[in-house]
Amino acid sequence: MKTSVLLALTVQVASAFQFPFQIPFFKSSVPSSSVVTEPPATPRIAIIGAGAGGSSAAFWISKAKERFGVDVDIDVYDREEYIGGRSTIVYPYGNTSLPELELGASIFVQANKNLWRASEEFNLTRRDFRGEDYAAGIWDGEQLLLSFGGSWWDTLRILWRYGISAPRKTESFVSNMINTFLTLYSSDTPRWDNLSHLAETLGWRPLVTRTMSEHLLSQGVSEKYAHEVVEAATRVNYGQNVDKIHALEGACSMAASGSVGIKGGNFQLFEQFLRRSKANIFLKTPVHAISRKLSSTDWVVRSERGTTEYKAVILAAPFHFTNISLPTDLAELVPEQPYVHLHVTLLTTASPSMNSNYFKLPPTSEPPKMMLTTHEGARKGGKEPEFNSISYHGLVREGEWAVKIFSKKRISDEWLDKLFNSQIGWVYRKEWKAYPELPPTSSFPPVKLDDGFYYVNAFEPFISTMETETIASRNVVDLLLNEKFGIGICGAALSPSAKDEDLPFPLVQQDFVLGWDC
Repeated sequence: MKTSVLLALTVQVASAFQFPFQIPFFKSSVPSSSVVTEPPATPRIAIIGAGAGGSSAAFWISKAKERFGVDVDIDVYDREEYIGGRSTIVYPYGNTSLPELELGASIFVQANKNLWRASEEFNLTRRDFRGEDYAAGIWDGEQLLLSFGGSWWDTLRILWRYGISAPRKTESFVSNMINTFLTLYSSDTPRWDNLSHLAETLGWRPLVTRTMSEHLLSQGVSEKYAHEVVEAATRVNYGQNVDKIHALEGACSMAASGSVGIKGGNFQLFEQFLRRSKANIFLKTPVHAISRKLSSTDWVVRSERGTTEYKAVILAAPFHFTNISLPTDLAELVPEQPYVHLHVTLLTTASPSMNSNYFKLPPTSEPPKMMLTTHEGARKGGKEPEFNSISYHGLVREGEWAVKIFSKKRISDEWLDKLFNSQIGWVYRKEWKAYPELPPTSSFPPVKLDDGFYYVNAFEPFISTMETETIASRNVVDLLLNEKFGIGICGAALSPSAKDEDLPFPLVQQDFVLGWDC
C-alpha cells in the first residue's frame, strides 16, 4: 500500500476501526425469573461480555477442559443480540449481496498471533487491503501538509520535509515494541494480576508514563514528524493526539504493516471462539448485579434469566458501561475510564474523489483518497480539522465507492453533499465509545477484583486492541483456573513466583503461541 510506504519512510499508518448480525445458532434470552437456582452439580463460570475478551475467555477455559478434563460449565452473557462487541458490520443499503463494511474493529496483523492463529484454525478467509492502495494525505484543517502517491518525487518531498532520521528512529522504536510484545506468546511469559508490574517486567514503564510526543522527542525524533505523521496515525486509530496518548498505545497505532481483516466480518472470529467453547450463550440478557454468596467463596449473578450461583465470574466488558451493581468495596476498585466518543459515518458515493475546493487545491487536482489529519494547526491557533480521517474503501459495485469517516462531531448531510460533489448514495451513522482515552499513567485497574472474580478490561488502559483482549483473557483464565482448580490452560499450576514482578524477561519463541501450543 502507498500508505505503508509513506509510514515506513514515514512508518506505517493503520486504517482503523464495523452492525448487529443475527447469530442463529446461539441462544437468545431466557424468560426472566426471580428464583435462585440450586447450586449445580458441575461448577459453573460466568463470563459477562461476548466480545473479543469474553468469547476468547470461554475458548481458553474450553482448552483446559479438553486437555485436562477440568470439570466446569461456562455461561456467557451479553446484553446485545449479537456476538463481537465493538467488532460489527453493516451492508450498504442493507443489501447483503454487496461487500460488508466494518463499523468497529477492522484490522489485525500477523504479530497478533491469537487472531491470526484463530483465523487459520477456524478456516476463515483473511483479506488484505492491497485493493485500497490509494494516495494518502495529511490535512491540518486549513492546508494539505503532505500527499503521497508512491512516486520517487513524493519520496523526495517527504525526506525533504522530515529528513531520514525521524522516520528511522520511529520505526526502530515501533519495531522494538513489537519484539517485546511478541514475548507475551512465549511459554515463559509472566501471568500478571498487576499491570504496573507487567509494565516493569517488559520495560514499558517509560512508555505508559509519558506521552507519545514526549517519548519521541526524547529519542531524537523531530517535533514536526511526531506532530504530523505520527499524530495522523494516533488520530485515525485512537482519536487522540500525540501529546495526549501514552507512548505504548501510540506505538501500537504505528504497527499496522500488513494489516488484514476477515472476509465477511471480523465478528466471525469471536463467533467461532464461542461456538468451539461449547459455552451456554445468553444474548439479549443484561446482567444486573453480581454479589458474594453468604458464607461461601461463590458468586451470585442476577440477570434477565434469573439468579444463578457460580464458582467464578469473569467480567469482560468495561465495568462502568455495564450498569452492573457490585459490592461497594469491589466497585471502588475500578476507576471510571473515560472513552473517546466517536462518530463513524459510512457512505457510498459515485464521486471518484473528494471536492478539491474543500482542500484548497486547484480544480484539476485530485485530493488523496485517504485523508488523515493533524491537530498541529489548531495548536498554533488555526482551525481544527472537521474530521479525524476520511478514507475510500474500494468499490461496492461498478462506479460506486465505499467511504468511511471518523469524526468528533456528527457530519451533516449538507457537508457530505459538498465534499462528495452531490453524489452521495447511501449513508449510515454510528456513535459509540470507540476506545479508551489513554493518557500517561502509572496505575491500572486490578485484574483480580476478589477471589474468583476477574476483570479482563483492566488491560484496556494499557493497550486497547482486539488482540490484546484475547491476551488479557488468556491471562485471566490461567489465574482463575489456577486459583479454583489447581491447573492452568497448559496444565501446570502457577507457582507464587510465576506472578511475581521480578520475573526474568521472557524470550520470543518464533512458532510457539501460548494457549494454542501448550
